[in-house]
Amino acid sequence: MFETKKKIKERLIESFGKVKKDSFYFESIEKYFRNKDHSDAFQVLSDKTCNDLDFNELFKFVDRTTSKIGQQFLYNTLRTIPSNSDKFAEQEKLIQKITDDSNLRLYIQLQLDKLKIESSYFITTLFQDEYIKKPKWFFIIPLLSFSSLMSILLIPFTPQFFFVLLGLMIINLGIHYWNKQNLHEYLGTIPQLLLLTRVTKKLLKCIILKEINKDVPGSISSIEKIRSHMSFFKLEVQVQTDVGTAFLTFLELFKALFLLEPLLLFGVLKQLDTKRREIENVFSFVGYVDSLVSISSLRHGLKSFCLPQFENNHKIIDATEIYHPLIINCVSNSIQVDGNSILLTGSNMSGKTSFIRTIGLNIITGLTINTCFAKQFCFPRLKIFSAIRLSDNLMNDKSYYFEEVLTIKEMIEKSQTKESNLFLLDEIFKGTNTIERISAGRAVLSYLNNKSNIVFVSTHDIELAELLKDTYNLYHFSEQVEDKTVDFDFKLKEGKLKNRNAIKILEINDYPEQIITEAIELSKELDKIYVVIKSG
Repeated sequence: MFETKKKIKERLIESFGKVKKDSFYFESIEKYFRNKDHSDAFQVLSDKTCNDLDFNELFKFVDRTTSKIGQQFLYNTLRTIPSNSDKFAEQEKLIQKITDDSNLRLYIQLQLDKLKIESSYFITTLFQDEYIKKPKWFFIIPLLSFSSLMSILLIPFTPQFFFVLLGLMIINLGIHYWNKQNLHEYLGTIPQLLLLTRVTKKLLKCIILKEINKDVPGSISSIEKIRSHMSFFKLEVQVQTDVGTAFLTFLELFKALFLLEPLLLFGVLKQLDTKRREIENVFSFVGYVDSLVSISSLRHGLKSFCLPQFENNHKIIDATEIYHPLIINCVSNSIQVDGNSILLTGSNMSGKTSFIRTIGLNIITGLTINTCFAKQFCFPRLKIFSAIRLSDNLMNDKSYYFEEVLTIKEMIEKSQTKESNLFLLDEIFKGTNTIERISAGRAVLSYLNNKSNIVFVSTHDIELAELLKDTYNLYHFSEQVEDKTVDFDFKLKEGKLKNRNAIKILEINDYPEQIITEAIELSKELDKIYVVIKSG
């Protein structure tokens, strides 16, 4: 549907600071990230950690970009922890300017809005993917094209050349329609590249943006050397939508007769292949600008946020009123880590796992977009590994326990590297029996808590909390059980959980009295056994 410039402005102004209502096509959004070289990154978040931390849902909340290019760039930014935070100071100046100057922001968004159609997702193929190759018999195509031209010129002198032309036309039509599939791959992409260069030139009129990358004007100049050849693809798109059937038919026959499409397509691709760096340079510039506007919009819509403070001491985390951005009316909590790791106890639904995810997500956004969902958050540069959302892998014949063993083995290996690591675990070894779970859990958690590593782990095993109390600070979440209700306050409390309410919750849900009585008596017996084992 066509939008007037006035309507576009109204839409952009109205959407600032708000969550997008768009559909998210992650297969396209991830294209740039999946094919990009990340060899210089501090860490690239694994698919498993992203799954554990609900990364896609986080992205849908954080993403306030205007263009598809910005969306792809922001996704890559959030999944790639940089080696340092040197760029954040300059980035913050730009974000502040964009936030304070609504006219500048609107001008930028109006340009970026031109790149919002889905074809823009595929600009990345022009600098990341292999181009289609010429067939070995391609040398015939210019000969056939030249022969068609000569036949037309010779018909007035030798009418028999009409039959030669007719034969050539049949051959050329076959080649013309063979090439249609090749052409289709680039029919939307190359016009978007032309549009990208125009949008970039508009953005460079803003002096503050011109300083971001001084190589961009040169990259545009290099790409525009073949603008005239690329404009053919733009004409092709317009023809398909705007020109009458009669002219379209004539144009098709003309292109087929002289094999213009394969000649132009492979000619342009040959030239574009030498300009991959320049195309990526322009793509990254536009993506970065869009991501800055997105961060500004995100912060504008938050109830509270802070810029992270990066701690040189590798075993310190200090969070004040930190919260999970995806939980509506989330209860904020505060915590300090100084030398020890953190062990959380509490019943199901009390908030343990959500709090572990809160820490993980905030460290990710702090390290990537310099934004944390907290009043104050101080932490070191950390690599993040998790074992939260595990499941049986029936296709590969892996049990839950075996899957967990492999995941934690990777953490054990990472814990011995020189970098600082953050390990996030939920209910360690819950796929095995109680005695071995506590024994193995204690050994593994002690091992992970070495060097400058920090562990956040939740457990139902109060015994495990007792065994680790010297090296892990103990916290818990609890609930109030009264009459027929269970109330969770989701507040983090110091110390291990003392109250056990599992049997009480069965009782208020009208389980048979026989079950309740037997469970209470058995729990008392097990407590006595545990006291004897502990004292012995």
